[in-house]
Amino acid sequence: MQESRKIKVGISIGDLNGIGCEVILKTFEDTRMLDFCTPVIFASNKTISHQKNELGITLNFNGIHDVAKAIDGKVNVVNVWKETPKIEFGQETKEGGEYAIKSLRAALRALKENKIDVLVTAPINKNNIQSEDFNFPGHTDFLAKELEGESLMFMITDDLKVGLLTDHVAVKDAPIAITPILIRTKVRVIEKSLQKDFGIRRPKIALLGINPHSGDHGVIGKEDDEVMKPVIKEMSEAGHLVFGPYPADSFFGSDTYKNFDAILAAYHDQGLIPFKTLSFGNGVNFTAGLSKVRTSPDHGTAYEIAGKGKADNNSFKEALFKAIEIFGNRQEYRQLTENQLQKQKVRR
Repeated sequence: MQESRKIKVGISIGDLNGIGCEVILKTFEDTRMLDFCTPVIFASNKTISHQKNELGITLNFNGIHDVAKAIDGKVNVVNVWKETPKIEFGQETKEGGEYAIKSLRAALRALKENKIDVLVTAPINKNNIQSEDFNFPGHTDFLAKELEGESLMFMITDDLKVGLLTDHVAVKDAPIAITPILIRTKVRVIEKSLQKDFGIRRPKIALLGINPHSGDHGVIGKEDDEVMKPVIKEMSEAGHLVFGPYPADSFFGSDTYKNFDAILAAYHDQGLIPFKTLSFGNGVNFTAGLSKVRTSPDHGTAYEIAGKGKADNNSFKEALFKAIEIFGNRQEYRQLTENQLQKQKVRR
């Protein structure tokens, strides 16, 4: 890739009845954003025009039928559909889910074909996206199937990074799902991501316990003693800077999290409640461990404020910047490791 070319950021539109389109358009209403990237939104001219008119957003865009026609310095909209879907702000509709998936699939296809460099996804509704050919609880699981690698839901800011051992799994099923193999896999994914995506050479990772007080030596559950502790000991002895399991209730309030580069939570709410409490509006959902970069804002469709012009676009803007940053870090990491391999070959 030529150094002078701006990074092409592919953007899926999300649920048309939510705030996805609003946060996208508000972000690029500030034309300075075009200095950082070339945005490519997967939707349609009619849909974008309708949304910006309804929301009172002033934005010029370049309608195209092929990603290859995207122009630097402009907001590009790829016409994925010709029809005009009905928009009902604040309503969960089947049509809203269908067009969210059309946009996502078109953006993913462009990502896999290297027509865009990174993908930023606007929020979808996990219920109305379900269909015979799309049976996933969310973006992370779908992308894990479509892209190479081991996926990890990784919630990030500059100062706080929280990964999940189990993500969209019922709380009652989480302890069963947490096995030694899963722990080893997720630790390696988060460790590798910290190295190549964030430039942290020797990352320190904390694991949170499965049970209250990490089981209190088996009094409140044996999973921490029998599953987590042996794996942490094994990986620590192998040279990984892995620590825990820490009781989750006091870990964030005591600022213990500040001693680590990342935290690996046992299940969804254990990690996301403290993350969103500390970082809401500035956090980013990053799918680590995949062959391509995908980020998303840390909020959902927010139907309750959709169409009212009240949506805060800071998290979407952060997701955009993080995608660009991680893409650059990966390129740098690749160059450094390739040069190191070349040096080793020469020495031989």
